[in-house]
Amino acid sequence: MAFGAAACSGSGGKESEDKGDGASGGKAADTPKLDIAMITHSAKGDAFWDIVLKGGEQAAAKDNVKLHYQNDDKAEGQATLVQNAIDQKMDGIIVTLAKPDAMRENVEKAVKAGIPVVTINSGQQFSKAMGALSHIGQDEGIAGEAVGEQLNDTGRKKAVCVIHEQGNVSLEERCAGVKKTFKGDIENLTVDGADKAGTTASIQSKLEASDDVDAVVALNAGIAGAALKAKGDTGSKAEVSTFDLDKEVAGQLESKEIAFAVDQQPYLQGYLAVDELWLYKTNANVIGGGKPVLTGPAIVTGKDAPALKKYTARGTR
Repeated sequence: MAFGAAACSGSGGKESEDKGDGASGGKAADTPKLDIAMITHSAKGDAFWDIVLKGGEQAAAKDNVKLHYQNDDKAEGQATLVQNAIDQKMDGIIVTLAKPDAMRENVEKAVKAGIPVVTINSGQQFSKAMGALSHIGQDEGIAGEAVGEQLNDTGRKKAVCVIHEQGNVSLEERCAGVKKTFKGDIENLTVDGADKAGTTASIQSKLEASDDVDAVVALNAGIAGAALKAKGDTGSKAEVSTFDLDKEVAGQLESKEIAFAVDQQPYLQGYLAVDELWLYKTNANVIGGGKPVLTGPAIVTGKDAPALKKYTARGTR
């Protein structure tokens, strides 16, 4: 089976290759053609990963890389995609570790087979032990702590942190970080992020049951939209904030529907991961000397939105 084909009903695939006139604005690097796999835990239709992929495609265009993108939101399916990449003798693998226990065996197998691995976005604390060159993303605990401090600054007293994927270590770290610095009370609410109507209903029920909740922390842009609808339906005065930035969030920041967002620069995660594997294969470089390369967090508010809107509109922020 070709790696570019879907491995199962829950996965998608895309291949990117430079044709000399791509987003890089010029000819591809005069280095051997590399095949690199990017394998994420993205659910179908999650726009966040479109931004990661755009970064990867930009780097691939200039680096003379054929980028093979695959995703599966089921840990077992994602692990199978890593095995497929090993079987096809990819020159490098980029992978997320949202559910590290399920990924460990095949990631270590790739490293043992001599295929360099870079982890991105999630599972920073597990990356080095699995043998990855480095991890590229934000420190999720630190990002959560920044949110807690921001909630303190705006005088919030009772918050709900919405976890939209059960068992995702990065989401759990975010909420734990918020709890660490937030001086008020906080409760986690676990929902099925793939079910938008169900997510909205769950947040609405929480706001109706606890009318003293004055902050809802969403962990991605889609959940922020559900939180805003739940807030409107209940008449709640709770402040909504979110992790991640996109076109909709930029507009919601500007209109003050969302108080602030945490930008982890997903475009950079895809871009730097492809660049790192290209640099390693062609010049034995390791970005960051093997230590985590941080792409965030940055707190973005309404005053920042106008400057970012042109980038969110083109899907690179």
